[in-house]
Amino acid sequence: MSFTTKPPRPKKCSVTSCRAVFVPKESFQSWCSPDCAVVIVRGRQEKKRKELAQVERREIKVRKEKLKSRADHLREAQAAVNEYVRLRDAHLPCISCDSTPNDYDLITGSRWDAGHYRSVGACPELRFEPLNIHRQCVKCNRNLSGNAVEYRIRLVQRIGADKVAWIEGPHSARKYTVDEIKTIKADYRAKTRELKGRAA
Repeated sequence: MSFTTKPPRPKKCSVTSCRAVFVPKESFQSWCSPDCAVVIVRGRQEKKRKELAQVERREIKVRKEKLKSRADHLREAQAAVNEYVRLRDAHLPCISCDSTPNDYDLITGSRWDAGHYRSVGACPELRFEPLNIHRQCVKCNRNLSGNAVEYRIRLVQRIGADKVAWIEGPHSARKYTVDEIKTIKADYRAKTRELKGRAA
């Protein structure tokens, strides 16, 4: 009893830029010529290089994260909260002087801060409280030390006297753990992405 071997069926070259039809010499062959074989090998090498680079970047990120101090984490979390506040209030005037952005400001964001009504130094317990933070022009926030009197007038109009009274009232001391700070940063980055998504 004799068995006849079926001739290999034609294939398309797996190299995207080629896709020539060829008859493979081996069943596993996916290239039509030595040149295409080189392209495939180089592609696999590049993929491997990118995978290794990605692993290395992850490892570096983990090492950097371990080296961060609590103060570093606080700064990052505050930056995330501030970015959210500036975006949340993008359609509103300065909380202290009613100045509004022009087109240049909308592009650069250069004239706008996220100003605390009760400062971080005076009331660290409210440093991440969104009711205590509103978009404020640089002049009021930095040059006029927060322009607190005008801030309060407009804050009452914006959020109501009861909430302002709560902000001004006593607050229990709060010592955030590093994990809590990381959670705050992650939460506000997610809120910022959500706002950007709505605006798109």
